[in-house]
Amino acid sequence: MSRRTTFLKAMLSALHYSGADAMIAPLTRGIGAILVLHQVGPEKPSSLEPNRILRVTPDFLEQVITQVIASGFEIVSLEEAHFRLIEGNYGKPFVCFTFDDGYRDNLEYAYPIFKRHNLPFAVYVATEYADGYGDLWWLALDKVVVRVEALSVKLGGVQRRLRCDTPASKDAAFQAIYRWLRSIDEADARAFVRELCDSVGFIPEDLCADLIMNWEEIRQLAADPLVTIGAHTRRHYALAKLTLAEARAEIVESVRRLEREIGKPCWHFSYPYGDEASAGPREFDLVKELGLKTGVTTRNGLIHPRHEAELTALPRVSIDGDYQKQRYVKVLLSGAPFALLNVVQRASNSASPVT
Repeated sequence: MSRRTTFLKAMLSALHYSGADAMIAPLTRGIGAILVLHQVGPEKPSSLEPNRILRVTPDFLEQVITQVIASGFEIVSLEEAHFRLIEGNYGKPFVCFTFDDGYRDNLEYAYPIFKRHNLPFAVYVATEYADGYGDLWWLALDKVVVRVEALSVKLGGVQRRLRCDTPASKDAAFQAIYRWLRSIDEADARAFVRELCDSVGFIPEDLCADLIMNWEEIRQLAADPLVTIGAHTRRHYALAKLTLAEARAEIVESVRRLEREIGKPCWHFSYPYGDEASAGPREFDLVKELGLKTGVTTRNGLIHPRHEAELTALPRVSIDGDYQKQRYVKVLLSGAPFALLNVVQRASNSASPVT
């Protein structure tokens, strides 16, 4: 477990056990939240898997739903959230559940839970993934790190030897490589991971067909009015790294393909990766210009009235596999952690020397 994870868990627990989250909530909760998840499966991921943060168990998903309702939120669709924002008719605080990438386990394990409770949710699909040949490079990198006890790699022109013989060292090695890959050209990053896979005898091409829903499965989900299918580009590239024309094509072609496949309009979009380095004002304006109703990021935060003017730059709250306890969900929904972290960030920025 990283120091950051340890710190955040301690902060969330302190807010919960002190009751401070409940006291702060009236000032910080806002009008709603959009939750982001990825995979749902019955097997708890091993501590050796760096990408364990992307997976939660069905039992925990049930607990999240229970906690959301107990915290006074109404679970609504993206369409309903959009309507409330543009009309200014907020009513009861709301939560939207969203899943990125289109993993098959969303159909196998998440869908039955939402269906049983008669609750809406959304899945954002990268269309090349649904075709079966997209590049899940971060999962491939995970497989490499799990298989070895050390890696010799050149990152940014510097040769490094990274230990991978303990859960902590595997996490550290994965993060070092992942951060560097996110900083370089998308095609180069994927080629780098393929070479690593070749070096350990792992075939990354199998991941997409094994883990991602095909079009027939996506159509099965889309047929249920409880399910919203949103776009997530064609190739899951960070749009900010592309030219304007390339970024536009990634969005437009994914939306059109989805509409052809499911026979319904596609009004909602999720930016791949979703952080500041992957999507910014240019991308937010582009999604708005193309007529989509919402665009969601992975920037942490709750929904506030001001987001009526930022419908294509909406924050979300990550439901992380390392934080599978109801108390963490309760505290996150209060908005208190985001307010405190913002205060710390502002204080840190103001304390930085001017150069």
